[in-house]
Formats: sequence, C-alpha cells, structure tokens
Amino acid sequence: PKCRQMAEVVRKAVEKSGKDAAISKVEDIREISKWKVMATPALAIDDEVKIAGRVPTMEEVTSLLTA
Repeated sequence: PKCRQMAEVVRKAVEKSGKDAAISKVEDIREISKWKVMATPALAIDDEVKIAGRVPTMEEVTSLLTA
C-alpha cells in the first residue's frame, strides 16, 4: 500500500510542477536491489535515490523536482 501511495504522491507532484517527467514503478526485487534500496518505498530522481523507507509529502517531491 505504501508503494501505491508514493506513486500517487509522485504523480500529483509531477502534474503540479508542470515538469515533463517519466514515472515508473519498479516491482522487480532484482531491479530494486540494483539501486541498493533496503526499505521501500523509494523515490529516485535522475538516477539518484532521494527518499527511501517512507511516503514523502507532495511538497517534498515537488521541492525535489524543482531543485
């Protein structure tokens, strides 16, 4: 459920920011381990894990997108 929550928060933040961004939800454990993520959900932006182990607020994601 937390992964779905994060996906929805990220979708809304991207929409609000007006950024042209591709969003993908990775569910394959091997792919997740390549990112060295030990706690899900996790958010990566521009190939860098920014948040792991919790669902961020929409404001946090928006801030990361505009940074």
